[in-house]
Amino acid sequence: QKTHIGRPLVLFLQTSSGLRFESGDPADFRIEADGTVVAARTLQLSDRKGRSLEIKAKDVKSQEQWLVADKGEIKVEMVEEAKEERVPEILFPRHSVVVKGDGSVNRVKRDWVIPPVNVLENSRKQFPEELVKIQSDKDKSNSLRYSVTGPGADQNPTGLFIIDAISGILSVTKPLDREHIPNFHLRAHAVDVNGNQMENPIDIIINVIDMNDNRPEFTHQIWNGTVDEGAKPGTFVMTVTSQDKDDPNTANGMLRYKILSQTPESPSSNMFTINNKTGKIITVAAGLDREKVPQYTLIIQATDMEGNPMYGLSNTATAVIRLLDVNDNTPEFTRETFHGEVPENRVNVIVTNLTVTDKDEPGTPAWNAVYRIISGDPTGRFSIPTDPVTNEGLVTVVKPIDYEMNRSFMLTVVADNEVPLASGIHRTRQSTSTVSIRVIDVNESPNFDPNPKQVKLEEGLPQWSMLTTFTAHDPDRYMQQTIRYSKLFDPANWLEIDPNNGRISTIAVLDRESPYVKNNLYNATFMAADNGVPPASGTGTLQINLLDINDNAPRVFPQEAEVCERPEPNAINITAVDGDLNPNAGPYAFELPNRPSDIRRNWTLTRISGDHAQLSLKISYLESGIYELPISITDSGNLPMSNTTYLRIKVCQCDHHGDCVDMERIMAAGLGTGAIIAILICIIILLVLVLMFVMWMKRRDKERQAKQLLIDPEDDVRDNILKYDEEGGGEEDQDYDLSQLQQPDTLEPDLIKPVGIRRLDERPMHSEPNYPIRSAAPHPGDIGEFIHEGLKAADTDPTAPPYDSLLVFDYEGSGSTAGSLSSLHSSSSGGDQDYDYLNDWGPRFRKLADMYGGNDD
Repeated sequence: QKTHIGRPLVLFLQTSSGLRFESGDPADFRIEADGTVVAARTLQLSDRKGRSLEIKAKDVKSQEQWLVADKGEIKVEMVEEAKEERVPEILFPRHSVVVKGDGSVNRVKRDWVIPPVNVLENSRKQFPEELVKIQSDKDKSNSLRYSVTGPGADQNPTGLFIIDAISGILSVTKPLDREHIPNFHLRAHAVDVNGNQMENPIDIIINVIDMNDNRPEFTHQIWNGTVDEGAKPGTFVMTVTSQDKDDPNTANGMLRYKILSQTPESPSSNMFTINNKTGKIITVAAGLDREKVPQYTLIIQATDMEGNPMYGLSNTATAVIRLLDVNDNTPEFTRETFHGEVPENRVNVIVTNLTVTDKDEPGTPAWNAVYRIISGDPTGRFSIPTDPVTNEGLVTVVKPIDYEMNRSFMLTVVADNEVPLASGIHRTRQSTSTVSIRVIDVNESPNFDPNPKQVKLEEGLPQWSMLTTFTAHDPDRYMQQTIRYSKLFDPANWLEIDPNNGRISTIAVLDRESPYVKNNLYNATFMAADNGVPPASGTGTLQINLLDINDNAPRVFPQEAEVCERPEPNAINITAVDGDLNPNAGPYAFELPNRPSDIRRNWTLTRISGDHAQLSLKISYLESGIYELPISITDSGNLPMSNTTYLRIKVCQCDHHGDCVDMERIMAAGLGTGAIIAILICIIILLVLVLMFVMWMKRRDKERQAKQLLIDPEDDVRDNILKYDEEGGGEEDQDYDLSQLQQPDTLEPDLIKPVGIRRLDERPMHSEPNYPIRSAAPHPGDIGEFIHEGLKAADTDPTAPPYDSLLVFDYEGSGSTAGSLSSLHSSSSGGDQDYDYLNDWGPRFRKLADMYGGNDD
């Protein structure tokens, strides 16, 4: 009474791979790629009663069409469905028994290949849907139980396939997805009621049949590509790709590409084409011009089912194609003539700016302009660099221009690009322009010619002699100006210049030996200034080459020397020095004067060479002292000059090395009486400072000693009687030097502390003054007298510390080695000693008075 969606009805066999079928009633029936006619929806018997289905066959290549039936239609009969559909059965393979030679039985499995079970994905049938029935031939004699194992049954994903344990019908529980799992491998088992295996497991392969349930997906939603403008047809641009999850071996996964639209549609709507299988985009028309259309946008469609627009699923993506700039436009000047002006003698000055337009992409080598001067500048005085931001040409002066030589320039300039023009493109007339430059006359400085100017003359030229004329000329030929001269630099102040005519004369005698003359040249600088607006000035140098004359007498060098009293031998080498040059200098003649007569008697002068001589003693001994020896030297000038120079000679006692050893050497070395007195004064001052420092140190030491003793009497251990209330562990347990407590009469005489010996905490020992000395320690029996004498000695001793107390206790009494600490016993007196007088000594002795004075209490 009804048929379900997707149920196959008729199978058409294709005679050619290029043959495609079309349904005449696609709302109810559709034709799959393999030629199977299936129901497109659930049909009722009443819907198709008396109706036929028209099937058309179409050849893709020749576009020819045929009708399938003779009359172009197929009668579709709707039959009433059986209450129970029969499903295919799968029998366990039968086994034959083979008896071997040894009598054993072997079961042989017969050769049988079980065909796979095909299940259409995304099925809309009622679930569970029965697939096959598994049957064993032993089911007739035994009650068997069937089961399946494997992925999809008892393994992930579990529960997809179930089997009826009694009937052996294998069913699928829900729709399958081929893109998730394309096939399943199950194993079927047959056991008896006790679980014993009755059959060997068989493999069941379930293939999921693909349906066109996935659209193509582009790898990128937006594709970017580039192509040169002006590209020829057939130039590759880019390749777009997409993927389809359906089976690529069927029409469900076979994709085809096409261009749906192009924006803008200029100069035509079909500037590009795409390969429908590979997605390769190429140009198909000429006329790509970036300056008109810089970018194209294409909508690309990918369709499966081999591009079938009726059954195929589609998807779109965007392809953006940007045109790359090429140099197909020349720079064009905005004006035919540019004007500028520049002052003369100025360099690195921009005269004018040249502006151009270029339709190519700004900032690229095809847009950047390069300017060239092709005429009007034969000496290369101009250059035209390019402003990188504005692309303007900056006409710049690189060499000075003289107005008197060139008043104007007319330059012809050509503008090009950094890269050559594309093939077929030629420079236009607007790529050439003219630059008119006017030179402005300015007031130029007068120029001395030659500069420097050299003159040669002899030194000694008298005052007010005219040397030369040093004039300058004004380059401003078209200006009537007056030049005046002045002196700028004349270190020796020898010259003057006439301000009107530039005549130079001397105002002093020229001396070649002057320190201002270097290498016989004397330089002076003069200035020439015009009266232009504003005034301009220039400088020139006059170099005077002074020729030497014999105007300097020779002299001896060195002027001081020393010899020993007893020469062994001992000679002095002297040299003649002359400020003049040859031939007005050496060779020289050396001579000792005749008077006084002892000069020639004691000394002899021997000429060694033209400039040197040797002076030596003729006698064997000459008394120590300073001698001034006159020496006459004559040069070799045309008019010879002679001079007598005194050589200061020190005669001294010498050691075995020949060096002077007496104190007069200091004077010979240049120390005069004033220097010696100054040295002595310094020595005396130094000694006084040392003495004052020593005295200050002594005084500081005394003050430090006094400060150490000026402490609180309560803190001075020497003026206190200390109380020891604890006994400890006995004499053997104490680390005391008990020998210091021995009685004086038991000690050796040389160990008794002599009178005047002080403790280490007293002031440092000095020579003992004649102060009253303390008495020796009395006998222990008279301790009061002993203390009184010690106190009296301390009070009368100015070197003792300023404390009214007794400082030294030499012994402790008699008895044991340590003595008794409870009373002051002595060997000479008993306990009847009266110590009450201690109360008169002050509060510090009241403790002793209480201990030893008064009654027995």
